[in-house]
Amino acid sequence: MTDSLFGFGRRMPDYAVPVLNERAVRAGAGILFFLAMASFMNAWLLGNFAPTRVFVVAFLIDFSLRLFVNPRFAPSLVLGQWMVRKQQPEWTGAPQKRFAWAIGFVLALTMLYLVVLKGVIGPINLLVCGACLLLLFFESAFGICIGCWIYNQFKPEQAQLCPGGACEYTPDPKERVTLGQWLAVLALAVVMFFAAPALVASGKGSSHVTPVDQPALVVQPAADDPAAAAEAERCKVPDFAKAMGHEEKWKLHNNCK
Repeated sequence: MTDSLFGFGRRMPDYAVPVLNERAVRAGAGILFFLAMASFMNAWLLGNFAPTRVFVVAFLIDFSLRLFVNPRFAPSLVLGQWMVRKQQPEWTGAPQKRFAWAIGFVLALTMLYLVVLKGVIGPINLLVCGACLLLLFFESAFGICIGCWIYNQFKPEQAQLCPGGACEYTPDPKERVTLGQWLAVLALAVVMFFAAPALVASGKGSSHVTPVDQPALVVQPAADDPAAAAEAERCKVPDFAKAMGHEEKWKLHNNCK
């Protein structure tokens, strides 16, 4: 977004700070959110962490290019820029974006250490992944940069040229959500709360496969078999997984029967 190889944001005569095209930034966040969610669901539902490891490395490379080389060479932003190439750019301040992306870079480094290098399985992974997904979702869906908000809490010089003019705009009272609108949202939530159990129950009878109850076969490791004993110890479900109701998922993630 600058003419030089190393730079952050485009210098334009009409703006006091370097700027980025917010439309391309949001598109890039949407691409990353889709890939992150796909890899997260593979890990959560199937116990397959391979897509997560691949995504973490790609995410770290992408954010390294954004921060230490030039955002215009980051693959997600290249694709985002191409996707919105026919839309008029919305220029937003680059300094706060750099701070926000630094947060993403730290999260990516944390996931690299936990998932790729150490193969850690536990709640810390969920917290870090959840933070990444939250940041990407708010950026892509609502144009809300949570990292930029944090920037304003710590930096004496407040962010300029925020997406949608949020830094300067004072909402019109007429545009506020009314009580009637909130009641419509609440009504739908109440209806779905009571309808959900019936809908779930109706789906249970749709399977054409009749399960056959069989006694579970429990194989006790031989007392003189250290390998079997070690495997049994490795597959002992930790307390945090039991507390989360995550026993079967934990066994799946750790290749335990």
